[in-house]
Amino acid sequence: MKTYLITGGAGFIGSTLADRLLQEGQKVIVIDNFNDFYNPKIKENNVKHNLLNPNYKLERIDIRNEKEVNRVFEENRIDNVMHLAAMAGVRPSIENPILYQEVNCLGSQNILEAMKKYDVKNIVFASSSSVYGNTKTVPFKETDIVDYAISPYAATKKANEVMCHVYHKLYNLNVIMLRFFTVYGERQRPDLAINKFTRLILEGQPIPVFGDGTTSRDYTYVQDIVDGIMKSFKYIEENKNVYEILNLGESEPITLDGMIKTIEKVLNKKAIINRLPMQPGDVNRTYADISKAKSMIGYNPNTSFEDGIKKFVKWYKENIDMY
Repeated sequence: MKTYLITGGAGFIGSTLADRLLQEGQKVIVIDNFNDFYNPKIKENNVKHNLLNPNYKLERIDIRNEKEVNRVFEENRIDNVMHLAAMAGVRPSIENPILYQEVNCLGSQNILEAMKKYDVKNIVFASSSSVYGNTKTVPFKETDIVDYAISPYAATKKANEVMCHVYHKLYNLNVIMLRFFTVYGERQRPDLAINKFTRLILEGQPIPVFGDGTTSRDYTYVQDIVDGIMKSFKYIEENKNVYEILNLGESEPITLDGMIKTIEKVLNKKAIINRLPMQPGDVNRTYADISKAKSMIGYNPNTSFEDGIKKFVKWYKENIDMY
């Protein structure tokens, strides 16, 4: 049995990962501040079934609080860290860039400093496909130059990758940076398009569609992401002197119009479309080259977009009262 610290562990991906680790007999410590970026009751619902599990511990703290972060590391023998805590979202980062810098950069460095201080060597770190910006060549490869971010959120994620390399070189931390590509599925945040569109279509309300519908995203089902995280931990535990960046996507981009049509099909209900201009910071497309993740860690996403939407819609209807 190993102990995994998951920052942001009450959120969408973090709570799903916590469930998987507990199912496999591991110990889990979750750090989350339950902020009001979206309804905190949703996060409470994500964690409530684990609160009585003796292998689960919840720490309601903010990663910007260095003293509290250090306390968690001092009180627990931690083997592996999954760092998911961050202010998320491209558009909100344009409105409040200082907050994104404080949480995503300073908060992340507090985690790295605590790892150094308490001799915790292994971290898997959530980066983002947003670091690619409007890269012209597709699919996006980990070797592409990512110096041209178009949002503060993307810039913080690129900064995280660079800072983790510093701690790898100076303090021998083993690091895998995972660039997630548009994760969706059960427990998805309510501000994200699939969740929002599902709610509005069911309510008979117009859905806001930015652009002409030809933008595309490499939608990645959450359980495929969790599989990639688990395989990353396995790799990092079996190898030494690790610093790697990996794309985790499905490698099958879906257009915005195609995404809407799939939701319509699963719901058996037509959407009312409200066409709007493209938003600042939004990229035209994302498309992951996952050949490195496949060869290095055995990553093998196998959930089709329609099947993933069916699973999400089933979950959403069972939890509709939260929205």
